Amino acid sequence: MLSVAHLLQQARDATGLDDFGEDSFCEGLERLVDAANGEARFNDIGEAAFGAQIADFLGCRLQVENWYKRFPEIDDEQIVAPLIGIGLPRTGSTALACLLGEDRNVRSLRNWQTMRPCPPPGFDPASVAERLALAEASMERRARLFPRMVQMLPSTATSPAECQTFMGYDFKSQIFQAFAHVPSYVEWLNHQADLLPTYNYVKRVLKLLQWRSPPMRWRLKNPSHSLFIGALDQVFPNAQFWMTHRDVASVIPSVADLYFELSKAFSDSIDKNWLGAINTETAELGMRRMIAFRDSGNDNRFFDIHFAPFQKDPFAYLEELYTFLGEELTEETKAHMRNWRESTPRDKHGSHRYDPAEFGIDVAALRGRFAFYNKRFGLELAAGERQ
Repeated sequence: MLSVAHLLQQARDATGLDDFGEDSFCEGLERLVDAANGEARFNDIGEAAFGAQIADFLGCRLQVENWYKRFPEIDDEQIVAPLIGIGLPRTGSTALACLLGEDRNVRSLRNWQTMRPCPPPGFDPASVAERLALAEASMERRARLFPRMVQMLPSTATSPAECQTFMGYDFKSQIFQAFAHVPSYVEWLNHQADLLPTYNYVKRVLKLLQWRSPPMRWRLKNPSHSLFIGALDQVFPNAQFWMTHRDVASVIPSVADLYFELSKAFSDSIDKNWLGAINTETAELGMRRMIAFRDSGNDNRFFDIHFAPFQKDPFAYLEELYTFLGEELTEETKAHMRNWRESTPRDKHGSHRYDPAEFGIDVAALRGRFAFYNKRFGLELAAGERQ
């Protein structure tokens, strides 16, 4: 059984620190641990991995707070007009984030930074190599535990990363449901939790990372922001957004299968129907909230991208996106982007295949349920699309 008190002490012992900052994280942590103990059906490996993940997030939070305590001027940093990728997962958003991450004039979060954000850039350069090595070792372990992940979500230590991890420091993040059966926590997160402190904490970590370290223009990405778009907008009121779109019949079963791959090493009793149902419910809730937000006077802040034409010619979209932003897509940046695309072709590690029926998903019913979304964004069905 996991214990909140033990996890907190574990983080204190690992870091030699004891100030977690504001207590906004406590409710999420307690609900998450309760759900893990009562619902997750972990095997021994799963319980150990879940506890280690929580203790690691707590340790990172302690380190962030320690830097703010030592240098309170960090809080004076401003996060101005970030560009945030949003929408459904498995819609080409990772490829787009990687292309945008090739622009040296802006900055993206990197996997190694989200795993170990401290020390911030400019301090202890020797630790960068150590943290890169730790991230690379983590990627290797992931490949061993979840061998199909290289097909589903190829990534490296330096690839752009989502800010899900920083949301995890406040223990309000979809990152936990991706590998643990925690339905009561998901219900609380989606319908009751206050995400304002969470996004303020994301901003707190971004300030630390950009302190004394330009560039200051951020490119962020996280599909789950759709669920919490109101809170996100309050914390980043001048943000602009790109939103990727794809037929839900190619999205939701793929996400369910991704969750299955991430879960199967940690539990000997996985409910595939729950994986299908929770991803369907979450996607619908997120898209309904997103459409309501856009239709309330925010539509001009969004740049829409459809999966199939983007896969065929991403540079046509990129040119338009930079025009939308009022920025120049330079020849140097395009060259970096082309190099990334040529070195990272789609299906480089094989194609990702899955059966929607394994997750209790009826494709025709699914498309009917999301007719509101397809109509709003002019999506065509993708029966012949490669999975």
